[in-house]
Amino acid sequence: MGSLRVAVDTGGTFTDIFVLDDDTGQIRVGKVASTPDDPGRAVLQAAASVGVDLKDVVLFSHGTTVATNALITRKFPPAAMVTTKGFRDVIEIRDGTKNDLWDAYKDVAGPYIRRRDRYDVTERIDFEGNELEALDEGEARALAARLRKKGIKTVAVCFANSYANGAHEKRMKEILTEELPGVRISTSSEVLPEIFEHDRFNTTVANAVLAPLVGDYVAELSSNLKIGGYEGDLLLLHSGGGSMTPRMVQKYAARIAASGIAAGAIACRHLATEAGYPNAIGLDMGGTSTDITLVFGGEVRVTKEWSVEYGYPICFPSIEVMTIGAGGGSLAWIDPAGSLRNGPQSAGASPGPACYDTGGIEPTNTDANVVLNRLGTSLVGGAMTLSAEKARSAIDRGVAKPFNMSVEDAAMAVVKVANANMADAVRLVSIRRGYDPREFALVAFGGAGALHGAALARELSIPTVLVPPNPGVTSALGCLLVDIRHDLSVMYQKSLAAADPAEMEGLYKTMEAEASAHLKLEGVTPDHVLLERTAAMRYLGQWRSLTVAVGTGSEALGEAVARFHREHAREFSYSREDAPIEIYQLGLRAIGLTPKPKLAKQDPVFAELPVPKSVREVWFEAEGIGSAVPIATPVYERAELLPGMGARGPAVIDQLDSTTVVPPHTSWKIDANWNILIQIEEVSA
Repeated sequence: MGSLRVAVDTGGTFTDIFVLDDDTGQIRVGKVASTPDDPGRAVLQAAASVGVDLKDVVLFSHGTTVATNALITRKFPPAAMVTTKGFRDVIEIRDGTKNDLWDAYKDVAGPYIRRRDRYDVTERIDFEGNELEALDEGEARALAARLRKKGIKTVAVCFANSYANGAHEKRMKEILTEELPGVRISTSSEVLPEIFEHDRFNTTVANAVLAPLVGDYVAELSSNLKIGGYEGDLLLLHSGGGSMTPRMVQKYAARIAASGIAAGAIACRHLATEAGYPNAIGLDMGGTSTDITLVFGGEVRVTKEWSVEYGYPICFPSIEVMTIGAGGGSLAWIDPAGSLRNGPQSAGASPGPACYDTGGIEPTNTDANVVLNRLGTSLVGGAMTLSAEKARSAIDRGVAKPFNMSVEDAAMAVVKVANANMADAVRLVSIRRGYDPREFALVAFGGAGALHGAALARELSIPTVLVPPNPGVTSALGCLLVDIRHDLSVMYQKSLAAADPAEMEGLYKTMEAEASAHLKLEGVTPDHVLLERTAAMRYLGQWRSLTVAVGTGSEALGEAVARFHREHAREFSYSREDAPIEIYQLGLRAIGLTPKPKLAKQDPVFAELPVPKSVREVWFEAEGIGSAVPIATPVYERAELLPGMGARGPAVIDQLDSTTVVPPHTSWKIDANWNILIQIEEVSA
């Protein structure tokens, strides 16, 4: 039997791998360049780069951007949509909103399926599920012949009111399957049986256009892993924070459209909870963007309102992550009013920040950190050398001279603007929703998160910063920490007074039977199945609903209502316990529990810190005067630090995949989980 647990997270620039040996507790991490033309090749290269023999692997988990990139680039196979007469343009009309409300000249991008490839047929179901007009099967078969001539490879079937009765969609699928063998068919009644055509149609269309791409990718990667000796199922991370087997990915391809982002949020939750912080804010700062997520009471927030491209929602449950254009490569620039800005423009991997000396000349956050001596000039274990001269020149030309500042003060200004942007984003996911950041820990990871984490925590009055053992590959670790998960739902629009508990119980039982069947097909034994009921409720007359947990038994509905009032008060700062309530939807989270890796722990030691590998002048903001001042700062190698070791700041802690900056007026230590814990001290005015 193998003992290796392997997680691979594929990004646009790098493919990260995290390997845990169950027998020895040894961890191996690595990075290889992604291969966009064949993403699976980089997955296998990553495994080879850290010496993994697939015969020794007991679990292989994977987060991928294949679906995300396909939606962004719109490189789809020939696809068509079939809908009810009169509903052909629902996905083009959308909901009438724009991302930039005040720009009259900026339009939302077109739908994923062009109008010429959208067809309608005669059929009609009413809102209660009654047949008003039968499906014209002759018309349906004639349409199938047209699709065959056009070489269509995938079809989205989206009929009006199919959420109430999917019989017509089911029959249309049968006809298309008979007439078009090998063509993939997605029906809205299977993909998302919910009201509102805009949301349901767009989710089904996204599922349809992704199904051939994702299905073929997963099938090929699974085959290559088996050829290499891996005998288990490849687990694919999906947007809801769970995983799916290739069999279910073939049916619900759109669920992995936010795969990589979810991995970081899952890792944040696990690391914070293990360290004793059930409330945490994740700061995943990479080269181009920063992903921010919130964990409260050990649970991540989940949303059903998200999209890869504005205007085209994918309404599967997804971990709520806010992404902003603030990363190591984000450009510092001056707007027409003469103010310093930061991002969302980025130098990217090519030409990269000026300090990379690969053609970039514009100032970036990375350049600013090099000028401030927070980043050394030797990274990735000496495999990468940065040019301090090029960084200084870019900051001088782009920021210092226009503002008549010293280069160091200009670099400090760049960092402060970047921190302010991230702080605003954190406020949106916390304070705006009724959470006090002072009651949270900040988990800083990604390649650049630990550089900015402590300063951001001070800005937000967050008392503790947690830097994981391997910040740069934390998202890959997240792939190892998820369970198999499916989310089912059924519409149930009734007032609380009219709700029938027996009827609701029947609907829950039906969903539980379907979910159990899915999990059984995926090899989950009954003793590892966890079924969690939910209900979406709202005050009568409201548009948006709030989802709460629902228990079992005679008191379950009453308890759910009390929970709804409490959650409504916390989320929106008010509740109306005397107001009538409407139930909108019933849901079920079906979880197949998988064994979790046990990361190494060590009791604290009482030993002196190792001798710093160097001491260098690092620039920090002087309290009270706002200018940057140099402070002699010890630089430690993280691999030499043991649990229990620590000191007061300032300090710089280097490792292969990241650099941690500990500013003055803080203290730090290594905890039993090998995290760096930075405590932010109050500074008197």
